[in-house]
Amino acid sequence: MTQDHKNLNSIHHSQAIPAKGIAVKSAKANFVNFNFERRNPKEHDVVIDIKFCGICHSDIHQARSEWFPGIYPMVPGHEIAGIVREVGTKVSKYKIGDRVGVGCFVDSCRTCHNCENDLDNYCLNGNTLTYNSLEKDNKTPTYGGYSDVIVVDENYVLKIPDNISLDKAAPLLCAGVTLYSPLKNWHTKKDSKVAIIGMGGLGHMGLKLAVAMQAQTIVFSHSERKKNDALKMGASDFVIANAENFSKYQSYFDLIINTVSSSEINLSEYFNLLKFDATLVAIGAPDKPYAINPFPLIMMRRKFAGSVIGSISETQEMLDFCGQHNITPEIEIISPSYVDQAYQRMLKSDVRYRFVIDMSKL
Repeated sequence: MTQDHKNLNSIHHSQAIPAKGIAVKSAKANFVNFNFERRNPKEHDVVIDIKFCGICHSDIHQARSEWFPGIYPMVPGHEIAGIVREVGTKVSKYKIGDRVGVGCFVDSCRTCHNCENDLDNYCLNGNTLTYNSLEKDNKTPTYGGYSDVIVVDENYVLKIPDNISLDKAAPLLCAGVTLYSPLKNWHTKKDSKVAIIGMGGLGHMGLKLAVAMQAQTIVFSHSERKKNDALKMGASDFVIANAENFSKYQSYFDLIINTVSSSEINLSEYFNLLKFDATLVAIGAPDKPYAINPFPLIMMRRKFAGSVIGSISETQEMLDFCGQHNITPEIEIISPSYVDQAYQRMLKSDVRYRFVIDMSKL
């Protein structure tokens, strides 16, 4: 079959697709090479050659069973960018050669109220996560993007804008939309006052996106190491989190987004920085509960909320927004053999700002 013929006539497989990647086989294990099979592509499936995959902090939590028991062997990775290799017989959205991405989930029930209203990230019946999850048969594990190929229903695949390189597109599929969604849903606009807690893989994306929305954006951090970076990215101020500095911003912000995955942070101090009726949104998910004093909330009708990733339509909207505004993450490209070291560095906040695995080095 010629390449031209392949583009005109989608491919039908009669067997599973061989795949290779890296996996952990227990919560305390290092990564090892892992050969496995992707499912036989169905009529609405897209087969994607994975070129790059970002490393999210949640990969560490899940690989180490810190949030809930992991399904092993586990191939993490939900910041996936690649090229369409093949398409199922009824695929209409993508063609061979398209530049595409896959984010945090690869299916949902499609019938609940949330799914029918473009809120499939909040599927009431539970969506199918890209890895460490089970397919709809409740027995087949999903494997993520630390691998060379993936098979995904076309309705859960994203189009990457032409002006964003695949390596820099990868972190947008989680880090990008995780910040875009609360900024959008809490109505960030020109001259909104937004605070970002933490200047890591998530925080620096929140800063770039909020600045592009023309908000006055201030970063709070535990150290000055990334101050110059934040100011170059458009921060109006870079604040070291201590009592003296908090006093300057009492009742100031329309929105605060906490990107830090630590229960040690004193959120009550940040509640006092919210205006009347304003909101602090948690997107960082610590492995232990927060200790919260409710009085700062009670006294000014402030709100403490949460947000998780974004819907498929919202993720596409975010990608298009990033393409229009030339927004990309700051990345460090690594080989699959370096992932264990990358995890150790992430736990020490030693990355500027997102590790991205080059899957051509598998």
